[in-house]
Amino acid sequence: MKLAEKITKLIDLFYVKPLRGVMPLQTFRYAVCGGGNLVINWLLYALLYDVVLGFDYLNLGFVYISRHIAALAVTFPVTLFTGYWLQSRISFKGSPLGDRVSSVRYLVTTLGSLAINYVCLKIFVEWVGLYAPLAQVITSLITIVYSYLLQKYWTFRGAK
Repeated sequence: MKLAEKITKLIDLFYVKPLRGVMPLQTFRYAVCGGGNLVINWLLYALLYDVVLGFDYLNLGFVYISRHIAALAVTFPVTLFTGYWLQSRISFKGSPLGDRVSSVRYLVTTLGSLAINYVCLKIFVEWVGLYAPLAQVITSLITIVYSYLLQKYWTFRGAK
């Protein structure tokens, strides 16, 4: 049995009667996979921000990057790949678009999320003065609806 099948079976164990009346199985799988990827993102972001990155601003010679944006830049590729794998193999498996089309669409959708993330972090951290990991959590919650709608109706359109 493949890893995706094992994860799907584990997720489906928790799709019990009260949830069945509230949301479709595909939405439940999306919530679990997306939620897991989101927690990975939050933990990695907080670890990078608080432990690994020991600077306020990084001078690259042509631009200064703040610590909260540097943490975002490092976490993005990680959660891009884990998120695509989880969504394409578990939540939206069986999309008639195929891996090539859906992966490009996923990248475009995720770049939109990244832009929302960047703008929100700039506002919440630099203008409002929130603690960066908290701002990242709030920002992620803002992008959830955007991501779900685009992934369901565009990226993996027609998935079973």
